[in-house]
Amino acid sequence: MTSTSPTPAAAGHGVAVVFEEMHRWYGPVHALDGLSIDIAPGELIALLGPSGCGKTTALRALGGLDVVDQGRILVDGKDMTTVPANKRNMGIVFQAYSLFPNMTARDNVAYGLRLRGVDADARKKKADDMLDLVGLGKQTTRYPHQMSGGQQQRVALARALAIEPKVLLLDEPLSALDAKVRRQLREEIRRIQIMVGITTLFVTHDQEEALAMGDRVGVMSQGRLEQIAAPAELYDKPKTRFVAEFVGLTNRIDGTVEAGRINLLGTSLPLLPGSATSGHATALVRPESIRLAAQTGSGARVAAISFLGSMCRVQAAMPSGEILIAQMAASDFVSLQPGTEVSVSFLPAPVFAIAD
Repeated sequence: MTSTSPTPAAAGHGVAVVFEEMHRWYGPVHALDGLSIDIAPGELIALLGPSGCGKTTALRALGGLDVVDQGRILVDGKDMTTVPANKRNMGIVFQAYSLFPNMTARDNVAYGLRLRGVDADARKKKADDMLDLVGLGKQTTRYPHQMSGGQQQRVALARALAIEPKVLLLDEPLSALDAKVRRQLREEIRRIQIMVGITTLFVTHDQEEALAMGDRVGVMSQGRLEQIAAPAELYDKPKTRFVAEFVGLTNRIDGTVEAGRINLLGTSLPLLPGSATSGHATALVRPESIRLAAQTGSGARVAAISFLGSMCRVQAAMPSGEILIAQMAASDFVSLQPGTEVSVSFLPAPVFAIAD
């Protein structure tokens, strides 16, 4: 890839974005229910949630593609709530690449510049610089049908950046790609976003994408922001039942709560804030917090093993019939095979517990 000094926010001068108590109704549906988020200059916020949770509505409202019924949107300290989309200077990349099929990659990237009256020589240089930035410096004269899906999405990203937007909006930009290309491109988008220093709102329903890309991840449900935090904090310290159940893989294990702790299979674990306070409860335990060790007579047995490269995920059948999932380094499972009897223990990490 040819190195280049990107123009958009090249010195890392991203702008602050503020959502203030945003509400949006579609008839009886409350798509945004008091959404408030402060996005720092140059930060990448990933909005994560199931279909219909309001994440795309929030992105479209920021881009001027949808209106809010109440609340405000501030960009760089300026109220943009009622400013038309074409006056907001936002770069948007959608799930569908939306490239012009009769234009080359260079012409697609330069399209926004042409609308802004930039002269031909400057358009060509800027388009070529942006295509270099996304690793397509040798594809400038190719048409969309001559490019793979991943390459087309890179062109769409280059086009969004070429106009030097104040904010970059990414609406499920990777969901149409296969898994390998999706992983590669998310790393590339993150690299470019950090290099350019542009404030970015990224919308996805894919937990792995959100946790891998976001400086912070906001989890939404039914128009409300359940929690926004750094990926590790969101994963390890969910504040609500919805976040605990929605983010990451969890085991549901019955236990008894007393004095701020829960007893699970003979082990006492601390509880996260917001958990059940007493009585019978269900703990949500991450697979990596469960440890299995070969032990004859334990009653639990390995049911299946899935190798995930350096990691390994094991399903253990308990005497009660429930299945627990543990995840550890593959080297720790060398002695385990389907049918092996195992003991079950837990790391002393706090867990979220739901009242029965």
